[in-house]
Formats: sequence, C-alpha cells, structure tokens
Amino acid sequence: MRYHGFVTSKPALSDNALVVLRQRYLLRDSQGVVCETPEQLFHRVARAVASVESRNRRSWEARFSELMLDLRFLPNSPTLMNAGRPGGQLSACFVLPIEDSLDGIFDTLKAAAKIHQSGGGTGFAFSKLRPAGSPVRSTHGVASGPVSFIRIFDTATETIKQGGARRGANMAVLRVDHPDIEAFIDSKRDLRSITNFNISVGVTDEFMEAVASGRALALRDPRTGAPVRTVEARALFSRIAQSAWACGDPGLVFLDRINRFNPTPRLGPMESTNPCGEQPLLGFESCNLGSLNVAAYVQGRELDWQRLRVDIPTAVRFLDNVVDANVFPLARSRRMTRGNRKIGLGVMGFADALLLMGLPYDSPQARAFGERLMSFVDREAKAASAALARTRGAFGNWKGSMWERLGYAPLRNATVTTVAPTGTISILAGVSSGIEPIFAGFFHRNVLSGAKLQEVHPAVAKLLEKHPRAELREEALGEILGPAWAPAYRVSVEGHVRMQAVFQRHSDSGVSKTVNLPQPATVGEVEEAYRLAYGLGCKGITVYRDQSRPTQVLVSQETPESGPQGGCEDCEG
Repeated sequence: MRYHGFVTSKPALSDNALVVLRQRYLLRDSQGVVCETPEQLFHRVARAVASVESRNRRSWEARFSELMLDLRFLPNSPTLMNAGRPGGQLSACFVLPIEDSLDGIFDTLKAAAKIHQSGGGTGFAFSKLRPAGSPVRSTHGVASGPVSFIRIFDTATETIKQGGARRGANMAVLRVDHPDIEAFIDSKRDLRSITNFNISVGVTDEFMEAVASGRALALRDPRTGAPVRTVEARALFSRIAQSAWACGDPGLVFLDRINRFNPTPRLGPMESTNPCGEQPLLGFESCNLGSLNVAAYVQGRELDWQRLRVDIPTAVRFLDNVVDANVFPLARSRRMTRGNRKIGLGVMGFADALLLMGLPYDSPQARAFGERLMSFVDREAKAASAALARTRGAFGNWKGSMWERLGYAPLRNATVTTVAPTGTISILAGVSSGIEPIFAGFFHRNVLSGAKLQEVHPAVAKLLEKHPRAELREEALGEILGPAWAPAYRVSVEGHVRMQAVFQRHSDSGVSKTVNLPQPATVGEVEEAYRLAYGLGCKGITVYRDQSRPTQVLVSQETPESGPQGGCEDCEG
C-alpha cells in the first residue's frame, strides 16, 4: 500500500478509510502536514497502551499492534487519536451530573467543555432541574427550566467542537415524569435547535404500565417528589412517537431496567447514558470502548470461533490498560473510572458476516447466530476479566457489587461488554457499523466537515467479483446476491428490534441500534417499536424515519436523501 510517500503492507485500508485517517487520526507536524502512516498510527497506539504493562511490554505491544493492523479489533476514536500524544485522553464517553443550582449547572458546563476539548462525548440527566416557572427564592424570580439550559450546553458545544477533531456529541435525558417533559419531547422538532445533542426520554416501568392500562401519569416536582399535574400516559407516549417520527428524536432509555443491572448500586443510580445511549454511567464515570470486526473471522461460510476466542482476552487486556494509560480531564472522572474500570467490548461488521455466510439479516437463523456470537463474546470477555483480576486485582468497588451478589469470581471490570455504533472506526475496518444491517450496496456517506465519501459496501464488492457487470445498481443486488441480501430499508420493524434484543441479552451495558423506518412509515409503527423493545428487555431504543431530516449521514444510490441518522456517528467511532 502506498500512502503519501510511505509504503506499507498493512493495514488493508480502502481509499475512503485513508481519507478519514488523514482528516481525523494521523499525526501532523507543526506546519499541519501529515507525518504518520496508518501503520505507524497503530504502532503508536499499541505502544502507549502497552506502556502500563509491568512485564513483557514489548510482547504486548506487538500483540496489540497485530490485532489493529489486521483490522480485527479497533478501539474508540479518542484512543486512536490521542494515545501516545500530549494530553492523552482516551475515553469515548463521560456522564456528568447536574445539580439544581446555577453553580451546579455551570460547574457541569465547565467540566463538559474540558471533556469536549479532549475529544470525549458527554451525557447528562437534566431531571433534577426545577421546571420552568418555578420560584427561585434567592432572586425572587422564576426558573427557566431544563430545556433552556440544554440550549446553553448546545451553544457551548458548538463553540468548542471537541477540539476540532470530533464534532460535539451529547446526550440529554429527562425523566418522563418531569413537569417539562412535553417541551423536552418537542425541543428538536424545528430541525434547527439543539443540534449537538441526541435527546432521550427517561422512561420508567410505572409509565409503561400506565400506557398499557390507559391510566394517567403524575408529573412530579423533582425537588420534592410532589405531584404537579397529571397527564394521560397514552397521549404522552403518542407525543414521543410523533416527535421521533418527525425528526428522529427523542429516543427512549428504560431507566428502571438500566438500574436493575447497575453493577455498583451502592454508588447511586444511573440517570443518563453516553451520546448514543448504549453506555449507562454513573456521574463522572467514563468508559472505554472497542469493537471486534466479526467479518474478519468469517472463513468460507463459517465463523472461526477459535481465532475469536484467542483474540478476545487480548482486546479485554487492551481496554483495561486504557483505563490506566488514560490522562483524564477531570480528577473526579479519574477516581470514578478507576474505581469501576468499566470497559465495553462489542462488535462491528456483523451484517457483513451474515452476508458472507448467506444468512438474511431479518431471519431466525441470523438472530440465532447473533445470540451465539454475543453470548460467546460476553462469556470469553468475562473470563478474561476474571483472569486479569487474579493478577491485577478486582475493580475497586467490587464489594457489594451486583457481580459479588450473584456469586461471580472477582472481575477486573464492572462492565465488560457493550455494543457501540462504531461510526468512523467501521469505515477504517471497511465493514458495517455495530450490529446494523448493511445500509445499501451503493451509497455516499456525509462525514467530517462536509466531506462526501462515495462507497460500494466492501462485502458487496467482494461478492460481486464473481458477477462482473458494466453497470450495477442497487435494484439488481437482490437478483445477484440472493435472499441473504437484506439492506436496512428491507428489514422489518420487528426484525430490527428483535436483533437488538438478542444482543442486549448478552451485553452488560446497552446496545446502540437504530430502527430504520421507510419514509411512508406511520407513527403507529414507531409506537410498535417502542412497545416491542420494552417487552423484549432492551435498555433503550432509537428510531429514524427515512427523509425526516434534511441532511443524513448515509445516502443511497436509489433514494437521493435516504439513510439512518438515529444516534451519533462520532460516539465510538
């Protein structure tokens, strides 16, 4: 491979991957000229992550390098960008608490600015803030409410732009029983407001039961818990679905379910998630994510389970090392993160693997394979975390943890598995994002500062080598590739949600997944997706209806403005 004057044999990167690397990841000299090859980047990252090893440092550096150079595993973007550089902030995402005072709000904003500057994303729960119109005793005025402060945070993010390397990524969560919930639900419907945030309603079991039974829901003052007024739960549920149908926001996070699986409940409840919703965290916690490229393990029409088994402990050790190699922007984040040592090992290229193995995405066979895959990753990753605990010690807050209560052997990490969206790292690996279906065979991707990347999906291109044609269009792929060809727009609502639920059953944290709906889809179909996700045990859900926003990340050959935009391209990747 030739790259700007350098010649390398690895990694096997596409032209689009090279564009992304040059714009986002590779080191530049004082004149802004790229001075690093892709191979050198992966060696830099491996060296920095292996630097915390007490023994056999060079051996671990070589193993980490090989895993990344073969594109079998990649860590989240801040690790690729910052490892081995001054600053060295390596975490993908943080959650910051917000207290109901002016000092508390702006202290959190200052902390968020530092995190964004370092390349991290942030999640917030605004649920403790008093509703609009509430009296403010110290000034004899009235409160402006959570949505007004979300707008301030959004403006600050726009200014900082995450140090110029990653665009701003935030999550705002508001409990469904907050008195300002209607304003929050509608806050992005004009398609111009709060553009640096994903927003999610924090849904409770009480609310979902009220929707099912047709009861009213009490909206409560967050300071006192006293009822302020009641609303019809089904009407509020429909309002959420209508807004998501119109613009892709809000999503739902199921707060009670998240906290039933809180690994360290003695430290308090989890109230928010990272920007794409897959990583619930306590206040000031951060998480380090990485993904195994499932397509890289396909041999013929089978998965090489033994090779995957060998690689998982190396990936877990890599991510655990990141916790110690990390230079945290906040002292409290360092203490919280090192106390729990949460990591999130997930997958990408899942849909590529299905296509190469001849399994339609929306099929019982594909879901059975997905369940086997994620249960295997989770089991082997926990075994690797337990092995690390035997030599390095369990995470600091092990005593009283959910894992101790369940009778597990001590673990090094409070969480081990997460399924992240893998936005740009999946471009580097040349595979589909996370567990999403392949979007389309031919499309362009809008990324970075307006760059437009023309793409033929790599797994499709590989299979088309056997079917040369002068011109190919999306509509011909079903005939050529057979029933295994299942792009996102052909996957049913039920198929999307059931696949998410399969992976959720074997993930410590959550699953980033967008339920892609065709443009003619109805609000009723959005409600159907919500009910099914809750009933199947998901921890959250995001939907996106085709063409419901004027600009989209992915645009297919066949439809000028089509593509998923739920979630956030930059969260892990």
